[in-house]
Amino acid sequence: MIIIGEKINGSIASVAKAIRERDEAHIRRLALKQTECGADYLDIAAGTAPDQEREALAWLVGVVQDTVDTPLCIDSTDCDMIRAMLPLIKKPGLINSVSEERGKSDQLMPEIADSEWKIIALTCDDRGVSTDPAVKLAIAETIIGKAKRLGIEEERLFIDPTVTALSAVGDSLPSFTETARLVRERFPSVHITSGLSNISYGLPCRKAINQQFFCLALAAGMDSAIMDPTSADMRAVLYATEALLGKDRLCRRYLQAYRKGLIGTKAPADTGA
Repeated sequence: MIIIGEKINGSIASVAKAIRERDEAHIRRLALKQTECGADYLDIAAGTAPDQEREALAWLVGVVQDTVDTPLCIDSTDCDMIRAMLPLIKKPGLINSVSEERGKSDQLMPEIADSEWKIIALTCDDRGVSTDPAVKLAIAETIIGKAKRLGIEEERLFIDPTVTALSAVGDSLPSFTETARLVRERFPSVHITSGLSNISYGLPCRKAINQQFFCLALAAGMDSAIMDPTSADMRAVLYATEALLGKDRLCRRYLQAYRKGLIGTKAPADTGA
């Protein structure tokens, strides 16, 4: 399971405040906590006004890289912003994200074709986000085909079936899981990822929705997620589900996580943020 830590995002009120005040200590704590809890990548999103995004992103990148060696997942809807950040980043990580919307895949994929950068690809285009798995699969096929022609291996692609808010789309989960199944069947080497918390937007007790979605998405073949690695509850779902799916021989990783206090207890990393 590839974990992309979600906590350094300007859409979170405490992070937005830290960005405004250039509070390095707060960002360093988030970077360290997520890394200590097993994040493979740290998502970095400024969430600021467009005219402030470049400066804010550059500041975040600098602070995080000075704190941990964890690869970054640079996150922006603006292709030019992502291009501007690439020279500042010490080692290749993830680009979040490309899609067929406004030609983003054509703009960004050639930029990183001859590198070790990896890509999160959303299954949406200029028509928006479809709930039809066949439409999503077709978009994924288009992006994967372009990547192949550029020499980008399937292993460098993280296909995001673009989960929508359950409060707005009642079949959000079946749409996601069926798309994941179709993509995995057609392209077994690509990764399947998602922004977990998007599904619970607008609903109360979001944690319950997120946990159940996480479990069901893992069962459908998802092997990566943008999530909160500091949550003991989410870690417990991950280790338990992998054991139940037969992906953890003799429950070794589950038991090891328990002995280390990563599950079954409120670890210090769960406080604050």
